[in-house]
Amino acid sequence: MSKPKIIAMVPARAGSQRLKLKNLRLLGGKPVIGYTIEAAKNASVFDRIAVNSDHPIFEKIAERYGVKFYLRPEELGSSETKSDDVIADFMEQHPGDVLVWVNPIAPLQPAEEIRDVVNYFIEGQYDSLITVKNEQVHCVMEGRPLNFNPRELFAKTQDLTPVQPFVYSLMIWRYESFMENYRKDGYALLSGKLGYYAVCRESSVILKYEDDLRMAEALLESKKHTSKMPQYDPVLEDQ
Repeated sequence: MSKPKIIAMVPARAGSQRLKLKNLRLLGGKPVIGYTIEAAKNASVFDRIAVNSDHPIFEKIAERYGVKFYLRPEELGSSETKSDDVIADFMEQHPGDVLVWVNPIAPLQPAEEIRDVVNYFIEGQYDSLITVKNEQVHCVMEGRPLNFNPRELFAKTQDLTPVQPFVYSLMIWRYESFMENYRKDGYALLSGKLGYYAVCRESSVILKYEDDLRMAEALLESKKHTSKMPQYDPVLEDQ
């Protein structure tokens, strides 16, 4: 079996509403989108990496980081645009076998994890995949328990079946399957054999609001000062 051609697409819409121009906001002195592009390059699994944007300003960013740039059609630049349409348009313009949506709203996702997720997709022969995070916490939905029984002894959190909210740091599709479903149904985001991959906590820091950016900044700063050895209160010295 020949090696599939794997394309990374880094989406960068200029008109973000909740966090204005978030892809160009500086995080530790570097634009948010820069972290994602560098991680995609360092993952060493992609045949091509392209920034997909509705604004030509991102061509300068793509050039700075040594990747391709694609200016999507104007009608695919609004907040009402469906991701399915963006993906289908990109696939038609950039032939390949596997497309990976590498999301700049998760700037702390490490290159090693990107590589692991892509390999998991290939080895599992999935048609589509989306990243999730494991949360071992008691959850309800519309007033009903999801992962615990209120008529039993209250379960320890470590014994709970994790719930898995979507993270969206990576989304992956096989070209053939996606386009077949898209042409048939008009959508294909979660089509075919669907897989999920639980990412690390850093990857689940998603930038949607100002507070999220401050959290990411704090995590980056803490890495500079965190000792490899755990530190404890001096009271333990008396034991």
